[in-house]
Amino acid sequence: MTVNDTIGDMLATIKNGIMLTKETVNTPSSKIKLNILKILQEEGFIKSFKEFEEKKGIKKIKINLSYIDGEPSIKIISRVSKPGRRVYSKLKDLPSYFKGYGVTIVSTSKGIMTDKKARTSNLSGEILCKVF
Repeated sequence: MTVNDTIGDMLATIKNGIMLTKETVNTPSSKIKLNILKILQEEGFIKSFKEFEEKKGIKKIKINLSYIDGEPSIKIISRVSKPGRRVYSKLKDLPSYFKGYGVTIVSTSKGIMTDKKARTSNLSGEILCKVF
């Protein structure tokens, strides 16, 4: 089965794992997914992640989900820009979710970063997803 929106698939996997209170979930690997997971780990939304080789030539990512007192660290995680409808934002229009407590992940010319880092770097780009 081919998946057109691999980022959306990973976010759905994380969301489903949280709903079932799983400790870990697995998803196919890609560079953009690793960069998004790095941001989620830095912001404290997941514990950790590790890339491993399932079979020869097939890599997957094992994501350790984070819970605080039995409650998931991620309340809302959703895809903003989709393959059929890309969403771009100017610097002054970069959204900030839940009064700055949420994180918007943006793909800029200097790589994937949070909305806060994009503002300090004076960059704009495609809004990939939002997390709270």
